Amino acid sequence: MSLRVAADLVLELERPGAATVHGRMTGRDNRLVLEVDDPGAFAGAGDAVAVRALAQGLAAQGVQVRVEHGGTHLVTLGAVSAPWWQRRLTGTRRVRLGSLRGAWTAGRSRARRTAPVLPDAGLLPAPTLWPIAPTMQRRPRRRATTTHDPAGGGQARLVHARGPVDRSRWLPTYWLHDGLTIGSSETCDVVLGGLAPVHARISHDENDEWVVHAVDGVVRVHGAPKASSILRTGTRVDLGDHTLIYAREEFADHGRPFGGRIGGELGHQVPQPPRHRG
Repeated sequence: MSLRVAADLVLELERPGAATVHGRMTGRDNRLVLEVDDPGAFAGAGDAVAVRALAQGLAAQGVQVRVEHGGTHLVTLGAVSAPWWQRRLTGTRRVRLGSLRGAWTAGRSRARRTAPVLPDAGLLPAPTLWPIAPTMQRRPRRRATTTHDPAGGGQARLVHARGPVDRSRWLPTYWLHDGLTIGSSETCDVVLGGLAPVHARISHDENDEWVVHAVDGVVRVHGAPKASSILRTGTRVDLGDHTLIYAREEFADHGRPFGGRIGGELGHQVPQPPRHRG
């Protein structure tokens, strides 16, 4: 599918020690016209690489840009196919000379070593996600990448959200480690009143998942009793009168791939690719 735009743009490009280049771009759909006041502005050898890259990018989107000066067609960039003899001059089939004047202007600018007008890579903005212009496509597609964090990352923790504890200053937070125990016994890692001596246990498995296990009491995950359950960011764990909320930075939570959930809790989740083991 080709990119379709509507353009009416006035531009000015300043050149150190030379006159400012003025231009105006108009057009719609995938056919644009750039009228310039200096026919040799972009024809120098210094701009050749940038012009070829621009032409290739326009061609990939199915867009043509026709460059004119005083009503004379100089060159067309983008979705075109130049004859073989022009490719020897331009170095690409995506730049098609529109007239003898265009060829003469390009040759003269290169012979004179005309200073480049277009910015080099040092002035380009930081790269963006593909597509470059997502608002111009009805259904932009972005290629997701894996976000596996090193094992144990993401600061996995349980936050005590409800129950008979002192929350006058802050909600108690329990940082997880493999084998963490929760219960009323003083020997437990997390001591909570009203529970069995060892009510539940948290394990960390080989897939870097944190799992809650019922030991000697009822463990409810989002209201449903569970013998064991993998924990995900935002999971509510009820133990007696206590409610614990599991939290882990989503870049390390393998059930929340690519930096976070999509479409809320009921939205479709793209599977996280398998972790590579070295």
